[in-house]
Amino acid sequence: MQLQPAATPRTSARGAITLLALATLTLLSACRSGDDAPAAEVRPVRAITIETHAVGDTVALTGRVQAQTEINQSFRIDGRMIERTVDVGDTVRPGQLLARLDPQNEESGRQAARAQLVAAQAQLVEARNNHQRMRDLVAENAVSRAAFDQAVALLQTAESQVEAVRANLALAENRLSYTRLFADVAGVVTSRGPEPGEVVSAGRMVVQVAREGSRDAVFDVPAQVKDSAPRNSDITVALVDDPKVTAAGKVREVSPRADPVTGTFAVRVQLIDPPPTMRLGSTVTGSVKLDAVPAIQVPAAALVRADGGTAVWVYDATAGTVSSRSITVLSSNATMVQVASGLNNGDVVVVAGVQALRPGQKVRLLETTQS
Repeated sequence: MQLQPAATPRTSARGAITLLALATLTLLSACRSGDDAPAAEVRPVRAITIETHAVGDTVALTGRVQAQTEINQSFRIDGRMIERTVDVGDTVRPGQLLARLDPQNEESGRQAARAQLVAAQAQLVEARNNHQRMRDLVAENAVSRAAFDQAVALLQTAESQVEAVRANLALAENRLSYTRLFADVAGVVTSRGPEPGEVVSAGRMVVQVAREGSRDAVFDVPAQVKDSAPRNSDITVALVDDPKVTAAGKVREVSPRADPVTGTFAVRVQLIDPPPTMRLGSTVTGSVKLDAVPAIQVPAAALVRADGGTAVWVYDATAGTVSSRSITVLSSNATMVQVASGLNNGDVVVVAGVQALRPGQKVRLLETTQS
């Protein structure tokens, strides 16, 4: 076994000094790194303090012109459609042919009913002749009363058979007439269904016709606007393509149920003497003055996008930082936004410098005003 020489006191002292020097250098390096770290950036911003005001705003909504009455034209029987004579945008008149089904089966049914009627009528003629003969014979006591009664019964049966076959023939002729679809009203075709060659079922919409006459502007209205709008309010409707083209309107119908996807309510506004250029399908705006209600308004410049929605930066005076808060917009114009929910009285909202902020950002208020 080879023995290692024992460490001398001088060697031990030298190692201790080396370790102490390394520890000192490490401590100094850490202190220097802490001294060199930049201080948290404090951004200057402008803000407003939220206050609730009574606001009677004018709200503009976008909608479309529709006929007050739209009729779905459909066949009464099943069949294969072989022709449609109109298209979207065509004007139709009452009694105009719109589409046809293949009539082969119905024509065969009518021919069969006609043949059955001929046979039944022949049987009726024979039954009548037999009845006449039996009546003469029974008067001469040449046949029994029972035989005559049987002739009467056969005559009645033949007459009933003729009536039944005639009814079947009428049904067959009706079914044949149902292979042609005619317009019930005058109007404009606004939609179409199956194409020629398709098999269509009874009641399926083939074309939709907007009845001539009164027209509505239909809007999807948020619940807050619906509840704030005065009853029997006057609404000004204007064409989006030409705002100079306007018409007055009155609310005619408000859907009692909200759309399950958008949460809005369909409101139909009857147009009073609309100009000819306000055609069916035109995109329009409707402006209505809302009742004065307590509301919160912020400048449009304060809004930012967050998680697919709308938000603002709210200042925390205690921490000196900002945080993002989602809001619901009731209405807006080019400069101001009316907030339905998300803000309260006393909240401090950043209105200038919003794009450079992040959650937890320290800020310095340059100016704070009342909303």
